[in-house]
Amino acid sequence: MCGRRRAALAESIAHERVARRTLRDETLLVFALSLGASGVSALISFAGSVTRPGGLKDQAATLNASAAPGRPWLDLAWQLFGITTALVPVALAAHFLLREGASLRTLGFDRTRPWPDLGRGAVIAAVIGSTGIAFYLAARALGFNLTVVPEALPDVWWKYPVLVLSAVQNAVLEEVLVVGYLLRRLDQLGWSPGAALAGSSVLRGSYHLYQGIGGFVGNLAMGVVFVCLYRRWGRVGPLVVAHSLLDIGAFVGYALLAGKVGWLPTA
Repeated sequence: MCGRRRAALAESIAHERVARRTLRDETLLVFALSLGASGVSALISFAGSVTRPGGLKDQAATLNASAAPGRPWLDLAWQLFGITTALVPVALAAHFLLREGASLRTLGFDRTRPWPDLGRGAVIAAVIGSTGIAFYLAARALGFNLTVVPEALPDVWWKYPVLVLSAVQNAVLEEVLVVGYLLRRLDQLGWSPGAALAGSSVLRGSYHLYQGIGGFVGNLAMGVVFVCLYRRWGRVGPLVVAHSLLDIGAFVGYALLAGKVGWLPTA
């Protein structure tokens, strides 16, 4: 009888180890195909920027650039292709969640609470947006940041719709993966809340490092705020709304104001 119990216990322990290893491997795969790879790319880009002659503020980081200059329909096709394929890791994460009996709804990414999500997201965007602009301008003036060019698309009819779609894609990708999915997996793997907060926030900062030290620090701080709000509300919905509004403001605002106001740096 004791032998059977020991065997059952050993089997249970082995199954738990396999389950934990599977969760770890799935998480690594999702981020190796998305924002983890972006973090490595940003680090390489930053290394190139700091070793290039001249200061960081004299260099530019362009976010939404033309993929086929002079060929607007081909350019549009590339823009839509890039936006769509960037969301594949979110679909992969959703697939992994379904395998364990959960879903994106478990992370609070659904339409069950649209108005609270919109309201909270708008408030977050208003607070972070104003402080974020001031921080960026200060970091650039001190030489800690590149000049960020949020958009460099041609003046064609699809310019603003593509900028909006790009903003929403960024928001869905980052908040679903870096906050909702990653925190769930780190909790399941036994990370403490503090360690999970640090991991999520550092990851967010890492893939913004191509903008400079200011981009890393600013987004790390934003990551801390977003993780705390997610822990409080249990929903990524408001964070997706906030991030979408922030990026729409940055992309569309730059397109409308660049070269027309003196306080906005341009490349």
